[in-house]
Amino acid sequence: MQPIHVAVVQLNPLKGVGALDFNLAKVGMALEQASTLDRLPDVMVFPETALTGYFIEGGVAELALPSQRLVPLIAEEYRTHWPPTRPLEVVIGFYEAFEGSFYNSAAYLSLDGDQATLLHVHRKKFRPSYGVFDETRFVAAGKSFQAFDTWWGRAGMIICEDAWHSLSATIMALKGAEVLFIPAASPARHPAATEPANITAWRRLVTAIAAEHGIFVVNASLVGSEAGKLFGGNSILAGPTGDVLVEGPLFEESIVAATLEPALLAEARARAPLLENLYEQLPSLIADLEEALQRHRHPL
Repeated sequence: MQPIHVAVVQLNPLKGVGALDFNLAKVGMALEQASTLDRLPDVMVFPETALTGYFIEGGVAELALPSQRLVPLIAEEYRTHWPPTRPLEVVIGFYEAFEGSFYNSAAYLSLDGDQATLLHVHRKKFRPSYGVFDETRFVAAGKSFQAFDTWWGRAGMIICEDAWHSLSATIMALKGAEVLFIPAASPARHPAATEPANITAWRRLVTAIAAEHGIFVVNASLVGSEAGKLFGGNSILAGPTGDVLVEGPLFEESIVAATLEPALLAEARARAPLLENLYEQLPSLIADLEEALQRHRHPL
């Protein structure tokens, strides 16, 4: 892995008619703002459903984009608002139209001058349909978790509830991800004196994923109000020992940034080689998982 400077954008997207053009303009504004930082980011990370908002229900069918259409739209904002000689990579959440179905997806784009390349799309596997959530009505489930190579190292992406199932991050780490990107849209719940309980839970989750696997974790969270629900923000970048490198503010649009140093990976894994121990035990764990699956299919 090479050192990279990562900027996380807490975005409050517009919902409804005209949302796509408006939100693309907000992406451009964020790029322009990030271009004035003391250190230019190598990677910019936007939240889940950044181009439409999350609670659009049947609007998914109208606003979902094929990834091939997304690439030139983001590339145009990059060419308009970013220094022309500086490459940039972008992680962004969007509703995707793909092979006759709709997905809650995240795209990883590599932008360099006139070149715009889609390196990977992750389609959310775990779709919440409880409480205030109803994703299974409007989007299909993704099929797999895949890590992928970039110029700086190996990356993985999962989306919001994917992260709440421990196997998701474990699979990504086993497949070699050194940085795990987690775009999210988490409505604030159970207000407390200092922060909503879900914000506390996300901090605990993100830092635990990082420490268990010895990886960097970059969580980008939506902000703003939708259908009476308030998204809290408080995006988190965590180091491979589970330390918080930087957090975004509560309930505000913002850009926060941190440098991910590969030396921290080597140090964390030497101190606690949990991932190597997991590789060693993987064959027996696979047998355990197969047994558990059979028990689920054929309970006593």
